[in-house]
Amino acid sequence: MPAINVNPTRMELTRLKGRLKTATRGHKLLKDKRDELMKQFLDVVRENRALRKKVEDGLMQAYGSFTVASALMSSEMLEQSLLYPKQSVELDMSFQNVMSVEVPVYQFKTKSEDPGEVYPYGFATTSGELDDAVDAMASVFQDMLRLAEIEKTSQLLAEEIEKTRRRVNALEYVKIPQMQEAIKYISMKLDENERSTTIRLMKVKDMVLQDAIQDRQAKDREAIEAAGGHLDAPEEI
Repeated sequence: MPAINVNPTRMELTRLKGRLKTATRGHKLLKDKRDELMKQFLDVVRENRALRKKVEDGLMQAYGSFTVASALMSSEMLEQSLLYPKQSVELDMSFQNVMSVEVPVYQFKTKSEDPGEVYPYGFATTSGELDDAVDAMASVFQDMLRLAEIEKTSQLLAEEIEKTRRRVNALEYVKIPQMQEAIKYISMKLDENERSTTIRLMKVKDMVLQDAIQDRQAKDREAIEAAGGHLDAPEEI
């Protein structure tokens, strides 16, 4: 018996063959999708690794400069210098379709195009190390945003790869074998029914032929008996 309940009819056999053809084609398309997703995922992972290293180096540089600045300046002066920022940033998020996966795309623009607006203080009372720290943070900000975008993309691609892999395995190891087994079962049942029908027809034919022979023999006996009685009758003078 197959793993699924089916009616051994020709209509069911035709339906299962159509489903098997569709499932086989879908299995191939899903495998191609999985392979392409893996390619995209590996490219994103490589970019993520390089970008993370770049961001970490930039943050280390900014942190080092800020540490030196905090040692050269008083805490009150440092806090007052960074208390009121002059530059502001607007962040826009859109989506890009990558193999049916909607991944985020971040874009930002500053309120002012003047690079000097990144410094919210005057240069007379601050140290040059603070300038280096602020400049390093401004430089690494765009890379940090791109890193967030790449990491979210890699997460979404990984989830889609796992989902596609489960579907491929379900078709390859469960659905398609079940349908093949059901088709084989129905074909065997139909062949068995056809053989049974043929045997019954042959038996009926033999019975009809036997009845015809018996009728023929009975008629022949009646004819012989009738002919013999006529010959034995006395002749009239």
